[in-house]
Amino acid sequence: MRRWMAPALVVVALALVPQVLRDPYLMNAVITAGIFTIGAMSLNLLLGYTGQLSLGHIAFFGIGAYVSALTSLGFDVTLPFGIVVVHEPWPPTVGFLLAVAIAGACGYVVGRLSFRVRGAYFVITTIAFAEVVRLVALNWVDLTQGPLALISIPSLSLSLPGFDTLTLRTKTQNYYAVLTVGTLCYAVIALMVGSRFGRTMRGLKENESLALSVGVDVTRTLTITATVSAAIAGAAGSLYAHYLRIIDPDVFLFSYTVTMVIMVVSGGKGTLAGPLVGGAIFGLLPVALRPVLAPEAQWIVYGGVLIAILFVMPQGIVPALARTIHGRRHVRPGPAGEAAHVAHAAARP
Repeated sequence: MRRWMAPALVVVALALVPQVLRDPYLMNAVITAGIFTIGAMSLNLLLGYTGQLSLGHIAFFGIGAYVSALTSLGFDVTLPFGIVVVHEPWPPTVGFLLAVAIAGACGYVVGRLSFRVRGAYFVITTIAFAEVVRLVALNWVDLTQGPLALISIPSLSLSLPGFDTLTLRTKTQNYYAVLTVGTLCYAVIALMVGSRFGRTMRGLKENESLALSVGVDVTRTLTITATVSAAIAGAAGSLYAHYLRIIDPDVFLFSYTVTMVIMVVSGGKGTLAGPLVGGAIFGLLPVALRPVLAPEAQWIVYGGVLIAILFVMPQGIVPALARTIHGRRHVRPGPAGEAAHVAHAAARP
């Protein structure tokens, strides 16, 4: 129970934010930063715990956004051979669940196909997948409206037995929706990385050859991780679509993936709190700089802060703070330690 005490206190503190932050502009910035922090948490699961860098991760975010939006809006599209598909609008909550499921399914397919390669080949594969998805969204105008964008996407709504339907229209309501989804995603990731499967993931990251030698199914482990990671990114994309209520193919911009990578690396990849810290800094820093600096100067400062963090704390903020608090260098398990985890995990029934 003690390991959940600090996260619970953070959630309580975050729940008080709308009570002290009344400015709609700042609330909008916090909500947007929160959504991309969830995306960064999903990327950290893949990058931080298995060492696989996905530079096309925004594809799952965008798939979640489009699936949720189209499910809620409905569509009428003609497929090859004259097949007409008509979909009536469904509740946004159903769209959210479908976004998670379909993004996860896409993560499984991409993982199953691409984890046959590693390193730069995997990075290129993920970039190519994201570009293909972006081009489909851009050119399949009958379904996605292409560059004209999907507009008037319904807000998320909750229907509880015995209560009226609650539609999340205000920024405070959307903030709590993002906080709730983010907390659930954090819990899923924490349980996953703290389990036997999580030890296998870390051992695989440290020494893949040894993992293979003790019978770990590397492709299966990476594919499951990619599936969960993509599903969480899809949840973030769904929140993004229902909050902004308009999406276009720019949701697949490569710069969004770079932003998530920056959040993960600066905060501390392979740590649960890393993406939260990185997301808070680099999600809110542009908002803090905008009123006081010209646009070009904002990006110079943004890059300078990133370089300074990585120069002073190359493993990220959270590991550096952990070393400072404990008064000693953080001792990483290293290949031998992780090998023990892998061997132990593989040996257990």
